Amino acid sequence: MSIWIDDDSPHDECGVVGIVAPGRDIARLAFFALHALQHRGQESAGIAVADDGHVLVQRDLGLVGAVFDEASLRSLGGHSAIGHVRYSTTGSNKWENAQPVTRNRGDGLVALGHNGNLTNTDDLRRIVADDPQPLQATTDSEIIAALLARTPGSLFDAVAANIHLLVGAFSAVALSSDELIAFRDAHGVRPLVIGALDGGYCVASETCALDQIGAKLVREVRPGEVIRLTADGIESRQALAPAVSRMCVFEHIYFARPDSLLDGRNVWEQRRAMGIELAGEAPVDADMVVGLPDSGTPAAIGYAFASGIPYSEAVVRNRYVGRSFIQPDQELRKNGVKLKFNPLREIIDGKRLIVVDDSIVRGTTTQQVVAMLREAGAAEVHMRISSPPISWPCFYGIDMPSRQELIASSHSIEQVAAMTGATSLAHLSLDGLERAIGSPANRFCRACFTGEYAIPVPDSTTKLRFEDLTAGASSQ
Repeated sequence: MSIWIDDDSPHDECGVVGIVAPGRDIARLAFFALHALQHRGQESAGIAVADDGHVLVQRDLGLVGAVFDEASLRSLGGHSAIGHVRYSTTGSNKWENAQPVTRNRGDGLVALGHNGNLTNTDDLRRIVADDPQPLQATTDSEIIAALLARTPGSLFDAVAANIHLLVGAFSAVALSSDELIAFRDAHGVRPLVIGALDGGYCVASETCALDQIGAKLVREVRPGEVIRLTADGIESRQALAPAVSRMCVFEHIYFARPDSLLDGRNVWEQRRAMGIELAGEAPVDADMVVGLPDSGTPAAIGYAFASGIPYSEAVVRNRYVGRSFIQPDQELRKNGVKLKFNPLREIIDGKRLIVVDDSIVRGTTTQQVVAMLREAGAAEVHMRISSPPISWPCFYGIDMPSRQELIASSHSIEQVAAMTGATSLAHLSLDGLERAIGSPANRFCRACFTGEYAIPVPDSTTKLRFEDLTAGASSQ
């Protein structure tokens, strides 16, 4: 799948949902929950339902609204369902890698949706290499399903028996004809919450999905916990001893929807607090504070509040530009940021701007944004970033370049400012980020800033490293 623009933001892998609600329109509930999680993945979407002793699955490339219609939702009746939206961090974007993935298990199917990234996939592939059912996908998610499929007993017991084999980050849902299971890694890197629904219970990657379907937040799935959802309640098993909590810090900075709660705190308020901290750490004399929509907006509002400099919407985002099969021509590609952002020239002309964004990865988008604003008449462009410099890649479920491609890994802040054309550049400090989030620094994973990895990382880290191992699967 092509990308409309040179997309220089980190990307989360996916979002998951699981619902048990007999008598409810289960597929429709899953559909709307996935709609709320669409920001977590736009490459593919899928729903699996358990109905009358069988598991039925529909999945395809594309957005949730393109994959499902009224006819397909009516065909997916049942008492329980899991759903998934995907952005690939392991394996290419092709139909075989869409989720929920399925494997034959006894007399039926097991379906699985996974958010995160395993770091011992090579070892796990060797464990399932002798399975009579060959691997069709090139993702770590299918390997988890394969492990569950080869383990006898209940699905609940199968997850508990295999979870210790999984190294890395995972928040996952699994479905058989009579069980819906959710489980999370011992560090809790990726979010997963439990909701109470009229007639049942549910889990989802974020609380915004619970809000969408009228569920009430019960609690988070605990790190290392395996739960079985039923219409009457939740059965829990602490299958792994919980380690030190390492929620991904980028959930707070960028990934989670601003109306979600993380650790009981509103994400929008946390991002606003990042802007307040940034204003105190990196003040500058200017005429206007501008948030690069949408992720930079709350921090820009916080910066404006703390600095007393007026906030203005000076850049309009085209929210319908995203991932597409259609590539722009070469001239459009050179100015790709203009496909996503358009400046309000009458507001910008002659002004000294403070432009707040959430992160800088390669620096290409920042360079194009600065050039766009200067073309619109900005007298100065002071870039303020509501996170520390990203100097190390992520192996736990974020599609992030190699260290050599991360501009902060080999350039000083002053050099990056010069390379991007910014009048000045400043990042929020780790201490400031800790204050804004309201949790101690050791409560979240910050390896992309520090290089301190709490979970072992793989020897081979390329996203497409398993593509040549699966025959017969065409890639996009």
